[in-house]
Amino acid sequence: MIRDIIGYVLGLVIFIIGIPFVMYLASGSPDLVQISLIQWFLLILLAIIGIGLSIWSIVYMKNVGKGNPFDAFNHEVAPRTSSLMTDGPYGICRNPMLLGVFIYHIGVLIALLSFGALLVFIIEVLIMNVQVKKEEQRLKMDFGKQYEDYMKRVNRFMPNV
Repeated sequence: MIRDIIGYVLGLVIFIIGIPFVMYLASGSPDLVQISLIQWFLLILLAIIGIGLSIWSIVYMKNVGKGNPFDAFNHEVAPRTSSLMTDGPYGICRNPMLLGVFIYHIGVLIALLSFGALLVFIIEVLIMNVQVKKEEQRLKMDFGKQYEDYMKRVNRFMPNV
């Protein structure tokens, strides 16, 4: 239970608060009143969609996968899933939590309209891609052919439509 809570809190601090704050700082800490109404609208819309997808994925992972999402470069921070999830949000893409985070961070990018924020986002995507590739190696070991078949059917980040 404690390890679950640690995983959720770390995810909140890093992805929902931390990275957007770093994007804001990398943008030169602009005055938030300079952000247009349409930028605010898009940020809020993309935050709702992205964070909603991430929460749906976390709840699904807890209920169906019997685990927690926070696994850092093959170091188990919180209990890992015990069953492979291929339906629900995991039928959309193999990493719907990250897709949700990326959608939210694109909203932050739109609000900030800065090269610094874009650079932070690109670095985040590159780092998370390395993390996901390491995680995929572990999942292949844990679930074998079942995971390999899933990889053939469902994209890493881009939604299957």
